[in-house]
Amino acid sequence: MNIFKFLTVMCAIGILLIKPGDASAGETGGEDSMVFKGRPVEISTDFAVFSKYIWRGFKLDNDPVAQSGVYINACGFNASIWGNLDVSGRDGGKSDEVDYSVGYSYDLKNSLGAPLSVSGGYIYYDFPASNANSQEFYLGLCVDDLPFSPSFTWYHDFEDKDKGGGRGDYLAVKINKSIVLPDVPVTFNFGAHAGYNRRLFIKGHGGDIGLSAGIAYAVAKNCTFSPTVNYTIPLSGMKKTSDGGQKEELFLGAVFAVSV
Repeated sequence: MNIFKFLTVMCAIGILLIKPGDASAGETGGEDSMVFKGRPVEISTDFAVFSKYIWRGFKLDNDPVAQSGVYINACGFNASIWGNLDVSGRDGGKSDEVDYSVGYSYDLKNSLGAPLSVSGGYIYYDFPASNANSQEFYLGLCVDDLPFSPSFTWYHDFEDKDKGGGRGDYLAVKINKSIVLPDVPVTFNFGAHAGYNRRLFIKGHGGDIGLSAGIAYAVAKNCTFSPTVNYTIPLSGMKKTSDGGQKEELFLGAVFAVSV
């Protein structure tokens, strides 16, 4: 299947899944949650466009890209399908990509009384244009009640390099802040991350800093449109011409998201 058709189909499937169907609102999930067989289920989909494709400090495509995904969360488990499409192909890059992920998260607040949540999972990366793939697992920790909701996530890529894998590690520290305006359907969102790269698609050690700012406009209930401005800064081995060879990048984006 052509990847553009794949992205379109994914977005359409997500919207269809969000239609309640056999699910219904109930006391367990609250007014804005779907309940299936007595358990809350959260389903969302999005469609985005970005002026460039930047991933963990790497510029994977200098052309505009389209991205779309479908995400399902239930009982702590989550699964998603996400895709990236090189819209123009002018730079000769092969950034077409489809990712499949499964995971589980657990809130420790009820059991330990600590405002923490832990997570873990698996991601499979498929690059159809270059006939390559990669795999990684991740472990995460989030401090929910602190300002900016800091989170720490360790990713380990274990795929062979001759198949397209990175055979390395990436540690990300993220913070986020949202400011809701009273009586206006607009939220200001700010985010930042610092990443440490240990031989993940580079020979040595490096890292990156990412900054983002944008607004989320509530088009309708559970439906938002979010334009963003993003900036990434490579560090250490990531910016060395003999290794990562990355540069500072400014790029724009816009995301249309629907959720239940």
